[in-house]
Parts: sequence; C-alpha cells; structure tokens
Amino acid sequence: MNVKGVVVAKSVADLHSEANNLGAETSLTEKGTPVPGNQHDMLTGSQADGTLQTGDAPCGNWTSAATTGGAMVGHHNKQGGGAAPTSWNAAHSSRGCSQQNLVATGGNGYFYCFAN
Repeated sequence: MNVKGVVVAKSVADLHSEANNLGAETSLTEKGTPVPGNQHDMLTGSQADGTLQTGDAPCGNWTSAATTGGAMVGHHNKQGGGAAPTSWNAAHSSRGCSQQNLVATGGNGYFYCFAN
C-alpha cells in the first residue's frame, strides 16, 4: 500500500507484473504528495524482475556520490525515455551517482520503500 492506504500490489509477483497499480497517482512521497513529473526517476538498482542490476553494483552499493558509475532507475509515472520508458523499476541508468547527476538524469535521488 502507499502512504494513503491504496494497494499498489498484492504480492511481490504482482509488483513485478504489468498488473501493478504503480503510477503518478499512486507513487507518492512519504508525505502523501505527488512526485514532480520532472523528477520522475526513482533509484532502484534493479532489473525489471526485481533482481539486482547486472554489471557494477549500483553506485558502489549505494555508497558512492561520484559523477561516474550509475544506478538503474525506474519512472514513478511510467513515462519518459530510456530502454524501457514505462518501467517503474528498470527504465534506464542514471548518468552518475552524485546528486547533480541524479537531478540531470531526471530524478532527485528518490527511491521506493516497500514492506509486506
């Protein structure tokens, strides 16, 4: 469920299926507000099936703020560019790991938080 209690997926399998309920209206901040459309990249570090991205670990196992490297991002609103523009978790890689690079890619360093 999201912060407002709306179910976004019924299971892990549902979360990684086309049937999930993630999108601009349901992928909210921790305060329940919409994520700005110009900051739609969400850090995931995963492939479409939810497994760890291949190649180098995402941004040095999330410890790097370097301008090099990168992490897989998804689009919270399932819109945009990249190899899989409608993917919520594996749309394209970030341009680097620094805050400046994350913003330049189309994000702000946001990430999803799921619990079951």
